[in-house]
Amino acid sequence: MLNFLIGEKIEIIKSINNRFILILNVNNIGYELQICSRFARQLELETTENIKVFTHLQIKEDQQVLYGFFSASERDLFRQLISVSGIGAQLAIALLDTLGMEQLVQAIVTGNIRLLSKTPGVGQKTAERISLELRTKLAQWRSIIGITEHSSKTMPSLAILEDLDMTLLALGYTNDEIQQAISVLSQDNLMLKNNNVEEWIREAIAYLSQG
Repeated sequence: MLNFLIGEKIEIIKSINNRFILILNVNNIGYELQICSRFARQLELETTENIKVFTHLQIKEDQQVLYGFFSASERDLFRQLISVSGIGAQLAIALLDTLGMEQLVQAIVTGNIRLLSKTPGVGQKTAERISLELRTKLAQWRSIIGITEHSSKTMPSLAILEDLDMTLLALGYTNDEIQQAISVLSQDNLMLKNNNVEEWIREAIAYLSQG
């Protein structure tokens, strides 16, 4: 029904249940869209007057929820995730938030159950089911939209992510803090080319200590 909306970002609200709601003004109509925290951070840095948000409308008996995404590919991955038995919209959002689109697809295709299980609410059995049901579909879909293991990197490698996540959690940092640090550090092209996990850990701690 709705493919995308183009409008003015009015505000981003963090609800009491930690969901991020984007208020978008489209022709003087205010739309509420639930978005990933990753997308929320991107939008906070956005300086253009109008933004484009790809959408998915979920209709239930008692409510209608409009979800917003940075790209059509991210929205399509969300739709693939909620097609899996037992995976609802909130768990799909959590998977996208925890790993990001490219790393999530890579983890599913390669059957990296340990990494998938890092998402709050995703246990080993759920992770195995996601990989089993989507592995073949996403391997084909990834090729169609141009996501490959050799595509330009926008995130550190899976090995670095695992070690970074494990170390920072042990030091007492929350998942949200860890993902924020990874997101910020990943904007540095020199860091993306750096495969030294100790340096990633050091830089992440330095960033988080600023707060």
